[in-house]
Amino acid sequence: MKKIQTVSTFLAALVAVTALGCASSPKSEGTGEYVDDSVITAKVKTAIFEQPNLKSAEINVETFKGTVQLSGFVSSQANADSAVTIAKNVGGVKLVKNDMRVK
Repeated sequence: MKKIQTVSTFLAALVAVTALGCASSPKSEGTGEYVDDSVITAKVKTAIFEQPNLKSAEINVETFKGTVQLSGFVSSQANADSAVTIAKNVGGVKLVKNDMRVK
């Protein structure tokens, strides 16, 4: 009986450590959040690519915990505003930071 209790305690501790290891912190994200952010980044890039007036190769997209950061160079402020609007309309996006520059 003592052996079963010891094994049960060990397994419970192992599960707790494993769960905490996958948790996110303010500066890092958990495994699930990383996958979600990768999907959001891909969706934003695709949405921008589908716009004929935007040069998607000039716009960089990064996502962290649902916040999308757009950077790079665009030919006009209207293109920057359009890219921000497109990104905001993608599912899962919580916030869009515009770090694009007009060249």
